[in-house]
Amino acid sequence: MANNELPYFTSGKVVKGFGRGSKELGIPTANFDEQVVSLLPPGFQTGVYYGWAKVDDGPVYKMVMSIGWNPFYKNIKKSMETHIMHTFPEDFYDSTLKVCILGYRRPELNFNSLEEMIAAIKDDIRESEHMLDSEENAVYKDHTFFTEHS
Repeated sequence: MANNELPYFTSGKVVKGFGRGSKELGIPTANFDEQVVSLLPPGFQTGVYYGWAKVDDGPVYKMVMSIGWNPFYKNIKKSMETHIMHTFPEDFYDSTLKVCILGYRRPELNFNSLEEMIAAIKDDIRESEHMLDSEENAVYKDHTFFTEHS
């Protein structure tokens, strides 16, 4: 179980993903490059997580992240896809993304339809937003990790 690895802090450049988050799902994601994914601790469970995220020198926002192979799309490479709970005016490829993963929401699932997957993701976002409002999670929004320069 990954929970003994939490909180987990990581950062890296935002790279182009599969282009499905915004276009197909209406839920944009920022993707880490393979090097960041390869640094996950051994045994870090795949699934959906929640925490905080910051792009470059911007504010810290709530986020939900999928870590794994996305069985619905049958990916062959593990990915870390972060949905930041904020509307950005434009893409931010090559920006630095810092994330603090605080909690595990659910295991990676396959879905019977795109609609079923979108409904599950929207539920993940709602629940994660609620979890991040708790005092024990909210304190991480101001963690020094987000203010120190890398």
